[in-house]
Amino acid sequence: MRIEELSLILKERYENAPKREQVVNIHLFGIEYGEIIKRNNYKPVEIIRLAEMNKSYNTELSKGIKLSKFVILKSTR
Repeated sequence: MRIEELSLILKERYENAPKREQVVNIHLFGIEYGEIIKRNNYKPVEIIRLAEMNKSYNTELSKGIKLSKFVILKSTR
């Protein structure tokens, strides 16, 4: 999966997240796509930039990616 595709998915999830659940959706995205991001050596800061999101969300995405090796999602979208 290309980095542009990942950023588009992240942007859509963030924008369509229920109020007060935007940051949780960034974490979930990082958990769900963490292995792809790591395998391709994509940088969270670049994904956030391409998604046209505030650069402060880089930290939140990084948290989700780190959690990806410990968490199994109950269901995916």
